[in-house]
Amino acid sequence: MGVPKPVPLYPTHSEIADMRLADYPDLRAFLESGPDWRLKHWAWGLDFLRYVARNKSEHTFARFRAETERFLLWLFLFKDKPMDTLRKADILLYADFFWKPPVEWIGLATADHFVPQDGFYMANPEWLPFRLKLPKNQSVDKTPDRRQYRPSQETLNSMFTGVIAFYKYLVNEEICYGNPAQVAKSDCRYFIEDVQVKEVRRLSDEQWQFVLTAAESMANQDSVYERSLFVIATLKTLFLRISELSERKEWIPAMNHFWQDEYSNWWLKVFGKGRKLRDVSVPDDFLPYLKRYRLYRGLSELPYSTDYSPLVEKIRGQGGMTARHLIRLVQQVFDEAYESMRKQKGEEVARKLRQASSHWLRHTGASMEIERGRALKDVSEDLGHASMATTDTIYVQTESRKRAESGKSRRVK
Repeated sequence: MGVPKPVPLYPTHSEIADMRLADYPDLRAFLESGPDWRLKHWAWGLDFLRYVARNKSEHTFARFRAETERFLLWLFLFKDKPMDTLRKADILLYADFFWKPPVEWIGLATADHFVPQDGFYMANPEWLPFRLKLPKNQSVDKTPDRRQYRPSQETLNSMFTGVIAFYKYLVNEEICYGNPAQVAKSDCRYFIEDVQVKEVRRLSDEQWQFVLTAAESMANQDSVYERSLFVIATLKTLFLRISELSERKEWIPAMNHFWQDEYSNWWLKVFGKGRKLRDVSVPDDFLPYLKRYRLYRGLSELPYSTDYSPLVEKIRGQGGMTARHLIRLVQQVFDEAYESMRKQKGEEVARKLRQASSHWLRHTGASMEIERGRALKDVSEDLGHASMATTDTIYVQTESRKRAESGKSRRVK
């Protein structure tokens, strides 16, 4: 008997509140083809994800949707056992499945769950529950081996977080009377106690200079890249996540979110993770980049409280840019910096720029601040970390760099 084909179970963040099963004939047929409890479990998942969608960000919803779908599909197609009867041993069996899912369930690219057709939403045959993340620099001629898929420790932890939260919701609703996932997590054999030196996901000082120089050069040659220069400088200098610059349903970053206090200090009001507002200190060295970008847009050098224009405007149309578009802008600059550094310094020195993502700029800026001696508490507050312990991991990485430097003088003879 072959591996059963997975079926997507839930739509997007914006669609789930009004989802009607009658509009999803493929999904309805799949649910009705199994035991009665299959449809009931799907409804539990729908209620849980609607709760998540009301209270969490679109990004958080997408993570919980992925974990809920994988878990329920395993129940429906492999375990064939209601989740309110599962025990710790069953959850550990799911961890085995999650660690090494069927090759047929592993895709190479993100695909929409459903596609519109004749007024209905049909299951997208390209959608798969797991994805093998390919290196950005992998040759297109090389066929990826799906058998190499292994979840990272972070992905494994995210799985348990999702399943535990699903059970917790059902316990609160008095549907389930225990949380076996919570108990099983501590016994999962795939978790590794990590005391190794973490790979620092940041740019070196030299790599950052190549990135900044590339962004400035692109902007000097073509004013359309003024936006890219501003985004690069802002992410690194103000320690922002890409989502904190993007337009979202509940928040549109605007120019008047830059504000000046009574002591002439500049701040940027940021809507961050956990739906929390914070004020990030703006250094004097950043202001020329803000002025340059505003003048390019035909605005005054510095913003006023009445300036509601988007912080980063769309290339076409009105409003702010999405995270996807911002990532594309950053990647263009990284590619340009990589080519420049490779030609001047060689592939070995430049290769990290091929791996870098927009989030590395946040880590780069924070690491550089800690290295120059700024108080950990101040960096933590600008980063928006709930605990200084989170920021301390950056400090540990900085100390590891010093340790590596001191160890280079060891001799073989």
